[in-house]
Amino acid sequence: MDQIKGRVCVTGASGYLASWLVKRLLLSGYHVTGTVRDPENEKKVAHLWRLEGAKERLRLVKADLMEEGSFDDAIMECRGVFHTASPVLKPSSDPKAEILEPAIEGTLNVLRSCKRNPSLKRVILTSSSSTLRVRDDFDSNIPLDESSWSSVELCERLQIWYALSKTLAEKAAWEFCNGNGIDLITVLPSFVIGPSLSPDLCSTATDVLGLLTGESEKFHWHGRMGYVHIDDVALSHILVYEDETAGGRYLCSSIVLDNDELASFLSQRYPSLPIPKRFEQLRRPYYEFNTSRLERLGFKFKPIQEMFDDCIASLVEQGHLSSFSLAIN
Repeated sequence: MDQIKGRVCVTGASGYLASWLVKRLLLSGYHVTGTVRDPENEKKVAHLWRLEGAKERLRLVKADLMEEGSFDDAIMECRGVFHTASPVLKPSSDPKAEILEPAIEGTLNVLRSCKRNPSLKRVILTSSSSTLRVRDDFDSNIPLDESSWSSVELCERLQIWYALSKTLAEKAAWEFCNGNGIDLITVLPSFVIGPSLSPDLCSTATDVLGLLTGESEKFHWHGRMGYVHIDDVALSHILVYEDETAGGRYLCSSIVLDNDELASFLSQRYPSLPIPKRFEQLRRPYYEFNTSRLERLGFKFKPIQEMFDDCIASLVEQGHLSSFSLAIN
């Protein structure tokens, strides 16, 4: 693939990760078409127009995951597509209708639009590390890698709807792209930590805010979990898009920690914040991640200290977290 920075599409452009991806693409010289539910909703998209290069090289268009053909206009003029849009997670009385169907059908709607574009070169799909770690038959002594897939049956039995939606959506994407000659690459981030460009916090950033303010005592934290800087996730998307040798799935995670390891790190680094010394541990088997596929492309991950330092600075700047007596060791 040549290195001409042509036009690419980012779906769900106002989202937590997608906003960072748009930022990095603009800084890299790309022309970006971003899809959003309502381009006229200034509250949702103002942060995108403030990005460097946005006035010259950003276009926002309306599209809906559940509307067949609504991505045609956005995708038709693009050389590449980054599909990051996914259903908003919230308590659901009907998870199949509210989470699973939008994730799977939304992905297929985007890919059908991709199929209609004869000049499209590559599609990058944002998947999740949850598509490979929800299983009970792996060897805890062998790090999980991209060859692993989460058990659909186990996800259903434990009602882990997010992991199930991501697993089924990625599998549907591979089946569609393999059958239609589309060059697909998937990126599998772990739990994303870092600054939010939008003043409205997504569920991920809200969870982190609750963790830092002591509110996490009111709910279960995530158990053993991988963590990755949001900027690393954005940069890894661009890396695998541009690298001619890239292909397949790429696990994107910097470190894996148990709850108590995370609590110990946070309470020592940010002693002035009311972070619990330990959390009630969700029962998850021990595992590590093998991220060598991405690292072989030359990628280096930011450490966990940088993830949380940058995240906290952003929360303070946006007024979500008080800077009073904030200290970092």
